[in-house]
Amino acid sequence: MDCYPKVEILCIGDELLTGLVLNTNSEWLSKKITRIGGHVNRITIVGDDICAISSAINESLERGINCLIISGGLGPTPDDKTLEGVSSALGLKLELNELAVDMMKNSYERLCIDYQLNEFRLKMAMIPKGSIPIQNTVGIAPAVLIEVKSRQRSSRKIFCLPGVPKELEGIVSSYVTPILKKHISAKFYVIENTHEIIGVGESMLSPILFKIKNSNLPTSMYVKTHPKGYTIDHKPKLQIQIVSKGEDRKMVQSKYREIFSLLMGEIDKLNGKVIG
Repeated sequence: MDCYPKVEILCIGDELLTGLVLNTNSEWLSKKITRIGGHVNRITIVGDDICAISSAINESLERGINCLIISGGLGPTPDDKTLEGVSSALGLKLELNELAVDMMKNSYERLCIDYQLNEFRLKMAMIPKGSIPIQNTVGIAPAVLIEVKSRQRSSRKIFCLPGVPKELEGIVSSYVTPILKKHISAKFYVIENTHEIIGVGESMLSPILFKIKNSNLPTSMYVKTHPKGYTIDHKPKLQIQIVSKGEDRKMVQSKYREIFSLLMGEIDKLNGKVIG
């Protein structure tokens, strides 16, 4: 069992690539996964293309991830091709799942929608053979869990989730997070804060940042600077994000204080000012 399961996120949709829709799902998922102790290795965006989806899935599996979370492309329209891409990648036939059909009926009734189960609606219940449908408690299209077996390692999980943010968030909170937590140490602590700095630029802090990076594991300490332009009197503005995490609360707190003190001391030497 991994203390820090490796997770990748795959977001699907031409609208994400054209900039028509902001990819808020990856931001929300990354924060959620990190705060429970997971480690997001990569975020990938591909369009509504079966070959692109299939290739992205296989590439993730080849990198040895524990979990792949896919968002988008589960609806009834022709451009919703996620499950076809999954089917192609894993060599699994799509089939009508009766439990998924029942879940859709429950959703339509819950939302008081008059419906007929035509071929377009039933498309949302065509899922890879052997996979598990997940009730969508906000929208209609069921989410899907696929277990990918491997001789070399424990099975990997692929979650296919709706792209509508509220639907995705509801399913992740109620279903995905509890599963991920089973692969994480029962005790996991995170301290995260962002501090506003004036008078110090990124290049001035580079030496201390390299020192911190080289002396800490990325799974336990993360420090990132974010330039925020300049003040009216031309002084650089900067945000510094400090994240300390681990299984031992005292060690997490101690490491955070150590890095915070180190950075604040350096900023003081450089005549910078902490304003938040």
